[in-house]
Amino acid sequence: MMESFGVIQFWTFLAGVVVIILMPGPNSLFVLKTSMVQGPQHAWCALAAVLLGDATLILLSYLGLASVLLASPELFRWIRYLGAAYLLFIGVQILLSLRQSKASTDAQTPPVVAAATCASVFRKSLLLSLTNPKAILFFLSFFIQFIDSGFTPNWVPYLVLAVVLEIISLLYLTTLIYAGAAIASFFKGQPKAGQAGNLLLGLLFTGFAVRLALA
Repeated sequence: MMESFGVIQFWTFLAGVVVIILMPGPNSLFVLKTSMVQGPQHAWCALAAVLLGDATLILLSYLGLASVLLASPELFRWIRYLGAAYLLFIGVQILLSLRQSKASTDAQTPPVVAAATCASVFRKSLLLSLTNPKAILFFLSFFIQFIDSGFTPNWVPYLVLAVVLEIISLLYLTTLIYAGAAIASFFKGQPKAGQAGNLLLGLLFTGFAVRLALA
């Protein structure tokens, strides 16, 4: 059936997408962290940015970005470094916030949470999505394998696969938003548990950064 839309081996694509999306990555961790720290309302902004970032990468793949990056490994290397630097920046920010949280706990005063707007969260999430080498490689090496290059109009299979991917991402990230809110509610009033969670998130982002830089 999907062959009539220029999509080949659709069920293989679907299985691969589910596995890849469920694997922990910077985008999903950022949405989860945002929901836990700043609340679901801001997390929805982060989710929207992830979906826009994926749609942008799909569009760039359709416009021929894959051939450009394959012809210029140096360009992709710098994109990878940029992504690693941004992940490190987020990780360090989270780890530094632990000092403020610990000081507030020791002084028995509520920690001051830095004000954040939906727009600022959206920008951070979008930049993270667009510089995520995992996502870029996905659209360069995996996504295009399921498109019939001889199908016309050639934008149809891209659109079909994009819609499928975005729906799965939406469902998964929505689950993370509610999970993050539930976790935050469960640990409310337990600052040491919250600090441990932030420590883990900070280390995960830092670890992602180091792994990308050394890959």
